[in-house]
Amino acid sequence: MLGGGRKRRANGESAGQIVENRLVPGMMAVGEKFKRNEIFIPEMLIAARAMKEALKCLEPLLVAAGIKPEHKAVIGTVEGDLHDIGKNLVAMMWKGANMEVIDLGVNVAPAKFVEAAKQHHPELVGLSALLTTTMPAMRDTVKAIRAAGLPVKVVIGGAPITPEYAREIGADGYAPEAASAVDMALELLQRKA
Repeated sequence: MLGGGRKRRANGESAGQIVENRLVPGMMAVGEKFKRNEIFIPEMLIAARAMKEALKCLEPLLVAAGIKPEHKAVIGTVEGDLHDIGKNLVAMMWKGANMEVIDLGVNVAPAKFVEAAKQHHPELVGLSALLTTTMPAMRDTVKAIRAAGLPVKVVIGGAPITPEYAREIGADGYAPEAASAVDMALELLQRKA
């Protein structure tokens, strides 16, 4: 991917064109293959790492060209949960969809999500949980975000999460895996516009 990017730059493609015409469609294709069970988490991780490296190389060129991400999101794994593979995949997929992503890491307290949303002014907040025991922390985080009156859409996901649970706790969206997290985020952001 990186060698191809250098070649494309030499052939006159701008960094923005490479992201828009190559990287984003590539990650979307990876996401679709994952949804169809044609590839699995290891392949998703490889693609996400390649995307991360490509974006790292292109970022100075994007900044110099004045190209900014279209949207901003905050993401983290809720308090009590130390798992980050799913969260990391979603963060990379969102970056690939031209979003600035502020990753709060794992074991993030509700107050930390609220603080980050106040500081960074995202349009979207993503909450991840792998353990059923941390689902109450997800509920508490959504409650804290709503109580703070923040104008953000909240997307939740993780192994124990269901669409019913998302509705029950007042989340705006649910994504069963990383690929659908991009679709859900873009759908929510379009509704907001």
